[in-house]
Amino acid sequence: MAEFSWDVRSPLDRALVVGPYGAQGEAGVSLTEIRNFGLIQVMARRGKAAETGKAAKARFGVTAPETPSAVSTADATLIWSGPDQFLVLSRDGSHTMETLAPAFAGSASLSDQSHARALISVSGAEARTMLAKLSSIDLHPDVFPIGGAAATSMDHTSVTLWRGKDRADGQAVFDLLVFATFAETLWHTMLDAAAEYGVAIAHSEDLG
Repeated sequence: MAEFSWDVRSPLDRALVVGPYGAQGEAGVSLTEIRNFGLIQVMARRGKAAETGKAAKARFGVTAPETPSAVSTADATLIWSGPDQFLVLSRDGSHTMETLAPAFAGSASLSDQSHARALISVSGAEARTMLAKLSSIDLHPDVFPIGGAAATSMDHTSVTLWRGKDRADGQAVFDLLVFATFAETLWHTMLDAAAEYGVAIAHSEDLG
């Protein structure tokens, strides 16, 4: 009998090369792929949005986003992904289908998206400028503050975009989820858009 083994790899495994890219000098954009995370989509069943909201509040201690926004807890980030639905992003996959199913039994349907998306963190002095080349979303801090989120597109690719906590140096951090099958194409597009500012490329196992 033939033996099979599955080697789980990042969707950016072939495309990501750690190190500097583009213009010389201090990098204006940092691109970091986050690899070790869990992602569960929670979708309220018909007429169960309020019940799902109560379940989320009881499970996470915060109100799940009902508008385009993201809210963080000690071990998860809840990200709006559409009407009556949100994503649960967790470090090391600490929130799984098995642990969340009892909390949402009867009110919402769950879907494990952990290996269906790539997670990319964008930061740096020129991060907004670079992202403005690819997205029509206004990322000015007055319009898109920390916790702002959008289900949008970049270069015709659907993404979930939100603004996380600023870096220690005060630079804004934008995180985006993209379907794994489109991750490599979007990655190269982002590199092209950021090259003139200099890019620092990395990957991390830590969601931060």
